[in-house]
Amino acid sequence: MIRLYLFAEGPTEQTFADNILKPHLAQYGVFLDKIILIAHSRKKGKAHRGGSGYGDYQPMRDDILRFLKQEKGTNVFFTTMIDLYAIHYNLPGLAEAEIMRQNPIKRVEFLEKGFADDIVDPRFIPYIQLHEYEAYLFADPTCFESFYDNCSDQVAILKTIADGYETPELINDSRETAPSKRIIAQFPDYKRAKSTYGPLLAESIGLEVIRSKCPHFNLWLSRLELLGK
Repeated sequence: MIRLYLFAEGPTEQTFADNILKPHLAQYGVFLDKIILIAHSRKKGKAHRGGSGYGDYQPMRDDILRFLKQEKGTNVFFTTMIDLYAIHYNLPGLAEAEIMRQNPIKRVEFLEKGFADDIVDPRFIPYIQLHEYEAYLFADPTCFESFYDNCSDQVAILKTIADGYETPELINDSRETAPSKRIIAQFPDYKRAKSTYGPLLAESIGLEVIRSKCPHFNLWLSRLELLGK
């Protein structure tokens, strides 16, 4: 049996992984054993967890290395689910990747390779979301109709945004126009309720629709599925 640790950006990713990825991967013989919020600091021997927010990469790195050291089995793998938006200011390769900003897929792949090279363990499979979790919700903006009344105008705006991009993963990552910011502009209470609504909205869309619209996510999920073969 393959065991998998997943280091999640925040509670939204944590719940998404637990409710949606865990039962899915189990079908492939991959048991999502632990879903841990990423560490953003460590004080008095205790890790403080959740969110990168342009923070320091080192606490997350040290935390991942600590778990790798504790779990040395060849059947144990480790992955991440963190946002490219507001990523750690000192992530390996971030400065070099700046020239790739016009090609987000190439940029994120470069950063993931740099992350893997820095951890130096073949069992570590980094995944950086393009550009953040809420991109998945643009795979089918009609999902919001299940949670909000009389929202056809807001949904139409989100659909127009989604239609303007080859994939929801390419919706850009500025502080004003990142996927979550665009959703909050239409549904302000999503900001407060994202850790609850976010996974439920994704579940209503369905994993297969999300992976069909989000190729970088699909590539990562396919790689995790293959661990069980």
